[in-house]
Amino acid sequence: MFYGTMVWDPWLIVSQIICLQCLYYMSLGFFMSFLVGTRVPWMSLIYLFDYSTLTITTFTGFCVAVSFLFSSLTGAGILLYLIERAKKCLDFSATLYIIHLFICILYGGWPYSITWWVVNGSSLALMALLGEWLCVKRESRDIPLTRIHSNV
Repeated sequence: MFYGTMVWDPWLIVSQIICLQCLYYMSLGFFMSFLVGTRVPWMSLIYLFDYSTLTITTFTGFCVAVSFLFSSLTGAGILLYLIERAKKCLDFSATLYIIHLFICILYGGWPYSITWWVVNGSSLALMALLGEWLCVKRESRDIPLTRIHSNV
């Protein structure tokens, strides 16, 4: 599909949001399993959705914060292949973290920790800016105009 002929397709947007959310949580779970799972006896959803586990006063809480930051880097790569447009990266990143905020509120209540807000805000900025940069680099590539000549 050409970029100029794109029409508003709500099913495409919703499916992109769902795929982005699922892939983000898969990458977050992957990083949590290596960084946090080796330090705790039992991995639980509490490390993903409860604000009280994200702290810098303990090493396990620091590993949770690092997992969030690493998953935002992975999310930027996901934006490159799933969204493909630089001007949409901020919208999809903000949507992902707003949905994450609602899930956290449902799971553990309103996040009162300033560390939670700083880590998630930094992750949002990192994911959006790196995703935009990657998409701009891809969009500004030269279009090859050479053809393979046949000997016919």
